[in-house]
Amino acid sequence: MKANISQNKYKKSQVFKKSVTAVMLLNMMYMSALPVVGNFDPNVVTFAAGAATEAKTITGTGSINPPSLALRSAILIEPSTGQVLLSMNPDEPLPPASMTKMMTEYIVAEQVKQGKLKWTDKVTINENASKSIGSRIFLAQGDQHTVEELYIAMAVGSANDATVALAERVSGTEQDFVKLMNETAQKMGMKNTYFINSTGLDRKDMPTGFQPDTDRETVMTARDAATLAGYIIKDHPDYTRFTTIQSYKFRPTDKAPIINYNWMLEANKNITNFRKFAYPGLDGMKTGHTNNAGNCFTGTAERDGMRLISVVMGADSDEHRFTETAKVLNYGFDNFEVKQVVAPKTVVKGVENVPVTKGTETEVPIVTKDAVSFIVPKGASNPKVTFTTNITPASSLVAPLKQGAKVGTITYTYKTDGVDKGQTKTVDLVTTTAVEEGGWFRMLFRAIGDFFGDLFQGIKNLF
Repeated sequence: MKANISQNKYKKSQVFKKSVTAVMLLNMMYMSALPVVGNFDPNVVTFAAGAATEAKTITGTGSINPPSLALRSAILIEPSTGQVLLSMNPDEPLPPASMTKMMTEYIVAEQVKQGKLKWTDKVTINENASKSIGSRIFLAQGDQHTVEELYIAMAVGSANDATVALAERVSGTEQDFVKLMNETAQKMGMKNTYFINSTGLDRKDMPTGFQPDTDRETVMTARDAATLAGYIIKDHPDYTRFTTIQSYKFRPTDKAPIINYNWMLEANKNITNFRKFAYPGLDGMKTGHTNNAGNCFTGTAERDGMRLISVVMGADSDEHRFTETAKVLNYGFDNFEVKQVVAPKTVVKGVENVPVTKGTETEVPIVTKDAVSFIVPKGASNPKVTFTTNITPASSLVAPLKQGAKVGTITYTYKTDGVDKGQTKTVDLVTTTAVEEGGWFRMLFRAIGDFFGDLFQGIKNLF
């Protein structure tokens, strides 16, 4: 079955005008019709939550005023430091719609990374996937497609049937996969997230017989969505291989390709009708839309070596989620930068060496293992860097010690003008050279020397 849109159905829709515009736009781009994409019922567009217009506190960083936002929730983070630059109701669990699929994407990519799956593996479509509604590529029971083909359909076209097929391929059933999703969320520190399926569909929209035995729904916070995106970026840096695909023809017989719902992709700067949404440096991550969720988007962009992750939830239109995302990202890129305050292999003043027992040497030089960076307002002056150390007791540092052996930690706190709260980062302290184990003869004479040294010092203290 081909992914064609029923014009008669859309004429009954409250969004007929908008849908026709979208089809015309894509005809201009691809000279073909638009396939069904996006988790929504085209006959119902009422924004049920209706909270996007409520006044909510938007918290920025330091003295820099954040933009006004008409959303239910939002957050902006710099992932390498974990610093939150902007937040608006970031910890309220809300329906995330297809942003749920980011977890499915992460787990499937992990399966490939661990060798449990191959991108070329064939997946047989089962009943649950074939009956999935909403955004889909119309998979029939018994069809076979590769993991990669289904992954692209999920990541680019937000296809629910492809998503369920992958979930069942990994865990046998979708509900067993959901258990893995929730376990993974907990490990990631996603404290206010709960999944009931792999897609983000409301429970009532899941196929009969495959709905979970609960009246709960999938929820996620903006903070948790940003955390999940951060894990994707860190653990699967090749994610852009999928997220930047602008269109994808799933079957040779399909009249039209799947179109990426992420209008903000930088590559869209060359598409006339998407040009106003294209955002420099943006290469991901995932849109979402249901009646309960409104319009959501987890975005990520990189400029001048700094990557930011933004999440907006509860926008009242497709376009609005992107214009609000641009405001959030602009706030970050226009006002902040990542600054390295400590280079790797730095000697720490006052802690240049640590004592070692039973070695050829009695002490060993140490340095910081990694660089330390913080995000600060652009042009910030008067940096205030302090540190505390936690050194392993000498009695526990026993030769032999390898070069690069961990001997403690150092925690840096960075405070600068315009930032109310100091940022902290802890890195390891490591040895710069190896220390061999000393022979018994050396240890004997060292002990004798220490004894008489202590004796003479005691006599000296008497006078």
